[in-house]
Amino acid sequence: MLKIQFLNNNSNLLKKHKYIFLVLVSILTSSLYSETNLIVLGSGTPNPDPERYGSAYAVVVNDKAYIVDFGPGLVRRISAMSPAWGGKYPQLSLQKINHAFLTHIHSDHSGGLADLILTPWVMGRDTPLQLFGPAGLSSMASNITKAYELDINYRLNGSQPANRLGYKTITKEINEGSIYKDDNVEVIAFANNHGDLINSFGYLFVTEDKRILFSGDTAISDSLKELATNIDILVHEVFSSEGFKSKTNDWKIYHDAHHTSSIDLGILASKIKPKKLVLSHILFWGASDESVIKDVKLNFDGEVILAEDLMEIH
Repeated sequence: MLKIQFLNNNSNLLKKHKYIFLVLVSILTSSLYSETNLIVLGSGTPNPDPERYGSAYAVVVNDKAYIVDFGPGLVRRISAMSPAWGGKYPQLSLQKINHAFLTHIHSDHSGGLADLILTPWVMGRDTPLQLFGPAGLSSMASNITKAYELDINYRLNGSQPANRLGYKTITKEINEGSIYKDDNVEVIAFANNHGDLINSFGYLFVTEDKRILFSGDTAISDSLKELATNIDILVHEVFSSEGFKSKTNDWKIYHDAHHTSSIDLGILASKIKPKKLVLSHILFWGASDESVIKDVKLNFDGEVILAEDLMEIH
């Protein structure tokens, strides 16, 4: 009887420990997957720097990745962060990429769209790609599909296995305000200040644990200032104030109207006070990394990160 009682007690103890273990695993797993991660996929500009691909970012939340901008080289950068190619983010497996947000139609931000539409489909995406962005995006997507009609038809009707949905797109052309919401994230668009280009936006991503603000291409923007409260990460474009001196007058006029200098960005950040300021879409014009950061820090004493492709920011 004593032996049986001991076994029963031991069995109950094991069950209790197993239950505690499962609860702890659940808590730790929940904590792990509720963390929002920002990945810089491309930190470049129209200048074809081989180390900096076209503008592109991924916001990774739970089991999904949300793409912001799709500049040249985007799909290869996504793949580099996926397990199939040695990365650690299963959310960035190409067949799972089905939400993308465009700030504006300039080619260094949109030149990777054909790849984003077609390659994940070839790799197994079986739902339409959902696109959000300014007027003109719907035409851009539909014309890409039309341009690749022969390729698409061959894949659909030839011997290659292919589904009939993954190459399609569902496009929402946006205005300011909340443009997307699901269980992971709400995305709020605002019109920024990209010179005379009216349909140019920035985005605020709000998740359970992060507020991430993407400036898009912009000079100092009042709309950005209005949204920039309690920001965890501010991703802001920048040009070197030092390098700017070497530009011709016509280019100085253009860049003053369309972009933000490193000194002005420091002044802006001193007012907004983001926890982390990420400098991206960087126009160096011969200036060093240190010079750009020094300019920003003349007025901002917070954390400054100079973006590099494939950088992870938590």
